Amino acid sequence: MLITSSLKALAEKFGLDFVHGIAPRDYTTNQSPYPSEGSSLSLLVEKALPYALGVNNTRINISNLIIANTFSQRYDIYAGPFTKNDQLTASFYSDRFLYISNVRLSDAKKVLSALNSGTSPPTQRNFKKQENESKEDDIRYVNEKYGAWLREMDHNDVERYATRNQTLGYVTKDSCPGIGDDTPHTPLAYYKLPKFVHSDYPKVAENAPIDLVFIEYIQARVLAFLNAVQTIKYSSSDIGVYSHVLANEALGIYAQAAWN
Repeated sequence: MLITSSLKALAEKFGLDFVHGIAPRDYTTNQSPYPSEGSSLSLLVEKALPYALGVNNTRINISNLIIANTFSQRYDIYAGPFTKNDQLTASFYSDRFLYISNVRLSDAKKVLSALNSGTSPPTQRNFKKQENESKEDDIRYVNEKYGAWLREMDHNDVERYATRNQTLGYVTKDSCPGIGDDTPHTPLAYYKLPKFVHSDYPKVAENAPIDLVFIEYIQARVLAFLNAVQTIKYSSSDIGVYSHVLANEALGIYAQAAWN
């Protein structure tokens, strides 16, 4: 009882029960392909970020491309009341969004492709990674291993559609004698995702200048790749804060506008 009452007190203190809106459906990270209507990543980059980052933003009328990392979304969103607690559970990293102006759309697309290629930026190959990036990469490595196990379980389940009466869940198998934890389940669908996702491409010419907007922690990589794909050389002095809305606030701001 003490733990329960203490948790309730904390929830009240931080306003975690505040309802931003009513989610019209489930949005999942890996159980829906990206892009799709049921993808929480599609929701984030195609709807939530363009709206939330545009609130009270003087650059709202300038075409942009927003890049976010897949890893920023940590949990699914379920149909029904979408609370502050749900918002922080789904997206809890408090990163800012930065931007570089007057980047050609074609070059912005090349940066996105390079980010998703998995290669190291030219200027970083012989240097120690920034501490926060190194920690993110370590966690991502563990998640990729876990994800590979989930994909294997999904793809190898040839009886999946013949066992719809089974409950959803993980399937663990062991070679130990006797009754083990080998209860049959129907595994959850699991789709492989790109490392980085993006907003809809602006409807402008490929050589048109746009704002390249990106999550803060990939700043060094964006600069390195951008300088590698065109002749103009950018530095940190060319980077500005695009919005004061943080990554873990965007879904809530969008929900208040779209889900009420």
